[in-house]
Amino acid sequence: MMHTTTDTLEKLQILETIYQEGYQNEFIDRTLDKILDLERTKAQQDVSELQQQLRRFETQYHLNSQNFYRRFHQGDLGDEPDYFEWSACYDMYQAVSARLHTLIGEEK
Repeated sequence: MMHTTTDTLEKLQILETIYQEGYQNEFIDRTLDKILDLERTKAQQDVSELQQQLRRFETQYHLNSQNFYRRFHQGDLGDEPDYFEWSACYDMYQAVSARLHTLIGEEK
């Protein structure tokens, strides 16, 4: 059976509800800690890989990614295939960075 995001969110909401009502379970606590640790590690690896890709573009085009992204989306740079890849890479970097900040409990 395939689980949907809705199924997962419903399960998490059930756990949240019973925990707010005072329920405690050491096994669930440890399991959640392990899941969050795995997700943090994965997000950190993804951020590192995306940073390497962004640095490659920045070195090649002598422009930092933030300025590139702004200028590209303003239409100032043209439509080179690399620019679309760079833009997508920057989008992914932003999304993964936001997820990592949430996972480690930091404000963006």
